[in-house]
Amino acid sequence: MAERPARRTPKPHSARVVRTERLTPHMQRVVLGGDGLAGFTLGSCTDHYVKLLFGAEGVAYPEPFDMQRIRDEFPREQWPVTRTYTVRNWNPELHELTLDFVVHGDEGLAGPWALRVQPGEIVRFMGPGGAYAPDASADWHLLAGDESALPAIAASLEALPEGATVRAFVEVSGPEEEQKIDSDAEVVWLHRGDRPVGTALVEAVRALEFPAGRVHAFVHGEAGFVKELRRLLRVELEIPREDLSISGYWRLGHNEDGWQASKRDWNAQVEAEQETAA
Repeated sequence: MAERPARRTPKPHSARVVRTERLTPHMQRVVLGGDGLAGFTLGSCTDHYVKLLFGAEGVAYPEPFDMQRIRDEFPREQWPVTRTYTVRNWNPELHELTLDFVVHGDEGLAGPWALRVQPGEIVRFMGPGGAYAPDASADWHLLAGDESALPAIAASLEALPEGATVRAFVEVSGPEEEQKIDSDAEVVWLHRGDRPVGTALVEAVRALEFPAGRVHAFVHGEAGFVKELRRLLRVELEIPREDLSISGYWRLGHNEDGWQASKRDWNAQVEAEQETAA
């Protein structure tokens, strides 16, 4: 049998920071642009994401930047690490890509970077990916998530036609974290306070009186509450899998590297448990 050719790592996009903006105390916006985005395109998904590349501290990579070469020539601990972020907006005329970052001071990697990055700095990223867009044939739409899902929820609401039947719930730490969304749909902002993340979301969705007809649901955020809402929607209410977009963007106690490494097994276990219970 002939050997399969080695799989090449896709070439990353290169962009420059155009501007930054502090949206709320814990949300920072970074807008990317430049000639490197001239060939960048997005489809119709409202949960498009990109994977930002962060180089190892103190390591200089050869130009032109080539991930395959880096993986071939550098030890693994010197490879760039990735952090995944949803695209808040893409302006194809200006070739500007808008990303919003949840920040908690010096915690994590991407949040502190977003706070200190300056216009003109080069950013490299892979993508885009994405799988969800509101189904126009659905009778109504359910959108629920925490801060990490807010960019996708906002983009989805802005993509829906005026007058669409929507039930949207976003959990944030407090009223200072609410954002203006360009949509006529009402957003129920749930203030977490000192309660565990997702508690208010699970309560709100469980208490919701579902409108009649077929729902198309988008539920994303911390994996623990996502698991609970998946049980409600898939097992208890028996909503077909194809009408649900449900995934944990992150998990308490795990950084992205650890979560991505275990996410496939976690999801498979959750689905097996809940399908058995159905």
